[in-house]
Order: sequence, then C-alpha cells, then structure tokens
Amino acid sequence: MKRARLPLLAVLPVTVISFVIAVPFVAGDHPLRWEAGSLLPDLVLNGEDTGRSDAPADGTTAPGTSTPGASDIAKVDQEWKEGMPQWGVQLYWEDNPKHSTEYVEKQARLHADYLVGLHANSVSVSFPFFTGDLDSTKISQGGRTPTPERLTRVLQIFHEAGLRTTVRPLMDETSLDVDNGGWRGKIDPADRDAWFSSYKKFLTPYLKAAEGEQAATFVIGTELNSMEGDTRWDTLVASAEKTFSGEVAYDANWDNYVSGRINMPVSHLGVDAYFPVKVADTAPVDTLVDGWNDWLDKKATGPLPNITIAEAGIGAMKGAYKAPGDFYTKRAVNPQVQANWYTAVCQVVQERQMSGVYWWSVYFDDDPNSKPDDKVASRLDFAGRPLTEKAIKSCFTSDYAGPGTDTAS
Repeated sequence: MKRARLPLLAVLPVTVISFVIAVPFVAGDHPLRWEAGSLLPDLVLNGEDTGRSDAPADGTTAPGTSTPGASDIAKVDQEWKEGMPQWGVQLYWEDNPKHSTEYVEKQARLHADYLVGLHANSVSVSFPFFTGDLDSTKISQGGRTPTPERLTRVLQIFHEAGLRTTVRPLMDETSLDVDNGGWRGKIDPADRDAWFSSYKKFLTPYLKAAEGEQAATFVIGTELNSMEGDTRWDTLVASAEKTFSGEVAYDANWDNYVSGRINMPVSHLGVDAYFPVKVADTAPVDTLVDGWNDWLDKKATGPLPNITIAEAGIGAMKGAYKAPGDFYTKRAVNPQVQANWYTAVCQVVQERQMSGVYWWSVYFDDDPNSKPDDKVASRLDFAGRPLTEKAIKSCFTSDYAGPGTDTAS
C-alpha cells in the first residue's frame, strides 16, 4: 500500500472548536442509528431457510463462477476506474440466518439493479458486529452479522453489475446504552491488547472474503473516536494489508475530523459527515453549501482530493438541518428538505474535489423501489422518495471527472 505521512496543519484553537462541537452534541447531532493534497492536514495516513451458503469455507469463490441470475443484472453506465469519483450508496445489511442463500442473492440483485438505476458506480456493504458494554474486550459476530460466505455471494453479484465495492464492518450500538450517551466512539476496552486481538480474529475472515472478490476498499474501523491514535492499529493494519491487497481505510466521525488529528495508519480516510446547519427548512441549496463549507474550513480550505464522504444523509422531515444524523426522531415528513441537502452535499463534493460520496442508506431487506412507510421507517431512508432519487441521479450523472480535475460544476 501507499505510505506517506502528511504534515500537521494548524486548526482553530481547541477552546473554540470544543464550543462549536459541544452545542450540536447536546442536541444529539452525531449520527444515531442501530446500528491540493497538502491541504489535507492533521490526518496521519499510512500510505496512500438454512441461512447457510454452499460457498467454499474460506469465503472465496472458484474463478469463473457465476451467480444464478447474473445475466439478468443491469450494468453500470461506466465501471469505476482509478481517479474517477465514487458515486455510491451505503447498503446496511443485518443478516437473518434463517434467510436462504437464494433470498440473499435475490436481494443483492434487487439492490444492484436499483443502484444502477441511480447511475451509481460504487456500493459500500456495511454490516454490524457486536461487543459488550463500553469497556468490553470481546468482539463477536452476533446473530445479525452476515457470514464471510454470504458476504462473498453479495460482493460477487455487485461485481457482475460492474459496481466498485467496499466492505465496512460497523460496531453495533445495541449494548452500549445509547440513551445514556453510549456509542461506538466512546468505547474504552479494559484491556486494549485483548480488544485488538479479538478484533483481528473477527476481521480476518472478512478480509479474506474481500480479497477473494477483489473488493476495492476495506474499512478497518468506523467512528471509533476513542480508539484513534492507538499504536496497536499499526500492527492490525499491517496484518490486514498482508491479507487484503486493496485500499485499507478508516471512516472518521465528523466531529473528530474537524476538531483535531485523525491519527490512523491507513491508506485512505472517509468521513461520516453529519454537519449540522442551523437554518430554516426553506433555506436555499447555496445556504446549505455555505454551511458545509464553514465546517470543512475548520479543518482545511480548498480542495480535499484525499477525502471521501463515507456517509452523508438527512431525514426527510421538518427541522432536520440542525441534526442531519438523527435516526430516531420522526417529525412531519418534508421530502424537499432531504432532496435539497443531497443536492448541496453533491455540490460540495465537486467544488472541494473530493473522491466521492456514499449516501446513508438502503437496508438490505427492504425493497428500494417501494415508498418508505413513514410510520415505522427512519426518516433518513431515501429509497422510494422521488425528489431525493432525482437529486442523486443528477449528482451521479454530473460532469465531475474526479479529484484533481477542473470539471467540478
């Protein structure tokens, strides 16, 4: 993997940043769910009904093997190549072991067709893994973590559609007492050596599956604020790079990204970007763009070609701009709020020459072609909302050629 250490760039004084960030946190603005190069500062990069599958036990598939129904899968407009923007969606998969392999394949084909219809060229498969409480040292699959074999099948189907794939394990927060402020960014294992050992044991089969299916990126960690900078990551990432030849990445939460150093020995950084913008629901897109740039400028001004927006999204409801990552609240539906936010984020990605964006999210068991049931569904769901889907298609078919180009619109 590419290896480079980027220099530290001064940021706003800690007291100012702390005040700016603390206020949104009181309102719960970090994402809640179940869940130019030198201008990139403070980032230390290291380089640049059985429910069982009959796939090989090591998570790979035989060369030339084709998934049943592959000929019926739609194909992307243009397959992603190095330097192109990643236009993608986060597909969140809580597996049910009772679901047959045929069901899993059917859902994967359904989502592949939907993503192609959006003109996406990329997909990130996020799935939960589990721990105990905040000081637990043990990582486990739990009952909702897809097996490496089933992940392999899904990756294969997405590749047949021509989609760039990312594998993204995501720590589930069910046991962390979210109601009292517990979330993945606050874990503090009692024995960090034991935690990293357990995490490595969990990750290795998924790294092998990702390698076997030639995934482009493996996200080694997501929103683990309290664990960033631990020197044990060096050993874990080095081990991952021996197993997986693609890009090993880390996805930082937005608060840590703007407030200080993201010291992780990986080759790429993503940001789960839920920047609150305290404006009225009637605010125009340009005002939302300005709000995003105000946040990003706290870190660095100008192009950010080494940054991917790993998650962006917002509830299709009134008052969402002030807390775009609020998973649980269900205020009155307002589709225009969501659509305008997506339009603004896409504009920022292009103007700041970022490497792409992944929208949060589509759930694996859902039918993305159906209108969401707003009595039970998260307001963050965008599939089946015509205004937002139109904004996504406009984004994904723009003339933006990728980081370092002059075609940002």
